[in-house]
Amino acid sequence: MDQNTVLTLVLLLGSAFIPSLVYLVWVRNTEQHGKIPWGKLLALFIWGAIFAVIMAILLSVILIGVLSMEVIQEEYVFLQRLQDPTIMTLVIVIVVAPIVEEFTKVMGVVSFKDSILELEDGLVMGAACGLGFAATENLLYGASAYIQYGFASFASILLVRSIASTLLHGSASAVAGYGISKGLLLKKHYAVPYYLLAVFMHGAYNYLASMGLIYGGDIPLIALVAAIFFSLISFKLVRGKIKELDKKVTYRK
Repeated sequence: MDQNTVLTLVLLLGSAFIPSLVYLVWVRNTEQHGKIPWGKLLALFIWGAIFAVIMAILLSVILIGVLSMEVIQEEYVFLQRLQDPTIMTLVIVIVVAPIVEEFTKVMGVVSFKDSILELEDGLVMGAACGLGFAATENLLYGASAYIQYGFASFASILLVRSIASTLLHGSASAVAGYGISKGLLLKKHYAVPYYLLAVFMHGAYNYLASMGLIYGGDIPLIALVAAIFFSLISFKLVRGKIKELDKKVTYRK
């Protein structure tokens, strides 16, 4: 492996994972009391980056097969290259991907549910899973853009995704994780409603991100700004909820 190849790999990995890790630090530091240990948060991050991605790919293939779709098109390929989207590909991006990905990400929170001692723990843990997932997804996007179109395309895609998609994944998974913590600590059925809310958030973002390919014209720039704004607001609301819950001691052990 020559020096250029090594530098390219380092660039791809760094640009994909560093933003997610920075956001993870930001989310953890939002909570002032009873912070989740870094070891557990990194384990959740790894869950999202590896296991959730693998599970999402397998479940997507199965679900698409069940729906009898003839074209299995990866989401990142659709959003980058497809110039004539079909109903099938739109269903994959707007419906199938959110359902599957939010399920596999929140399974990380379920796997570490014994670590949930406060309501806000579900938000922080869910965000960790989502940010890990986003890091690997960004790596796939970045590698695909770099190989096909060169450095300029790679840089522009990663710049946008490091803000919009990464924050969306962290926010949606935080919402799903909050449903798990509420269910455990309040002894009521909150998991499904919050999971569905996370799916809706994810689907809405994917719709905004693909509007340019669907409608053309001046829509791409408007849709891009809308998608980034949606992600920023979602992340701000998640952090605000963590701060609000952190001030309460009712559910601390």
